[in-house]
Amino acid sequence: MDDAYEGSLSKSVAPAAPPLPGPATSYHQKGLVMNGLPLRGYSCVSTAAKDLWERLFDSGYKADVTIYTDYNGIIYAHANVLGMASPVMKGMLNQSKGHGRWRSLSIHGVPQDAVRVFIRFLYSSCSEKADMEDYVLHLLVLSHVFVVPQLKRECERQLEHGLLSTENVVDIFQLALLCDAPRLSLVCHRMILKNFKVVSDSEGWKAMMQSHPVLEKELVESVLDEDHKQKERIRKLKERKIYLQLYEAMEALVHICRDGCKTIGPHDKDFKEDQAPCNYTACKGLELLVRHFAGCRLRIPGKCSHCKRMWQLLELHSRLCDDSDVCRVPLCRNFKERIKKQSKKDEIKWKKLVEKMLRTKRIGGANFFSEELASPS
Repeated sequence: MDDAYEGSLSKSVAPAAPPLPGPATSYHQKGLVMNGLPLRGYSCVSTAAKDLWERLFDSGYKADVTIYTDYNGIIYAHANVLGMASPVMKGMLNQSKGHGRWRSLSIHGVPQDAVRVFIRFLYSSCSEKADMEDYVLHLLVLSHVFVVPQLKRECERQLEHGLLSTENVVDIFQLALLCDAPRLSLVCHRMILKNFKVVSDSEGWKAMMQSHPVLEKELVESVLDEDHKQKERIRKLKERKIYLQLYEAMEALVHICRDGCKTIGPHDKDFKEDQAPCNYTACKGLELLVRHFAGCRLRIPGKCSHCKRMWQLLELHSRLCDDSDVCRVPLCRNFKERIKKQSKKDEIKWKKLVEKMLRTKRIGGANFFSEELASPS
């Protein structure tokens, strides 16, 4: 009985779902590809619907608009489609006079094939990769003139991701300015700045010098300005590196005088042969400097460049140290007394150095060194 019940139950289970529709009627979902490009988000338009709209355009079934192009070219279209896709075309069609139900438009200045690709896009919102490569600039202009933002964004994207080069960047930059495409203008401008030497030798640059000398002057000025900014960034990076090295040297100095390291340290410290490696990066170089300072006969400030550097490090430490009474760095208290007698000019110089060093390390002037001294390892 149980077996019969289980058998009847298995027969009542719903059958497996049928396979998804084939490519002719499949829906473009997230992760799929159209025209060799990944789709973003979801699209409710099926391939069959896209093909239907393109067949309507190709066949011209019940077309009521005649579009005249260069070299006596004629393209047939539907007023309802054009009017819904482009507000500019809608206004032109409302003012157009024709014979009977027929109305006409004229689109000149671009190749007939580019106009055909443009009108086809108004029907299906799709374009072929080869058409984009051949007519992207014409399509950018047409999408701007007739206010078709979807096509305009697609043209910008195609140019930004593959069709832009050092040979055509000047022409596209000028076109982007005319067509109010700020992102494309920015991308072109960055490419010009990055490859100025190559771009300035291109035919497009030479043509711009003749037709738009003001724009050429502005680009040259922006290149000079960018070069100045780059040098300033390099200078600040080098300066920051120096301040970080000074801060590390201050840490290592406190460490050596408080704990000892390898062969140098306080007289009351015994070093073990198996002592762990030091974690302070500046310790090795500072040890050599301290060892030289201890044995140099020209230790008077100004006589020896190495000793002069050591004197400066000791004074810098004294300006960072919060409590000279417990500090084990040599001459810390002496420098504290000497600071009180310094000139205002020297005081400002040292104060700026300390502020920049602390700002670079981002410790906000915290009493780091005094805390280190208060908690010996």
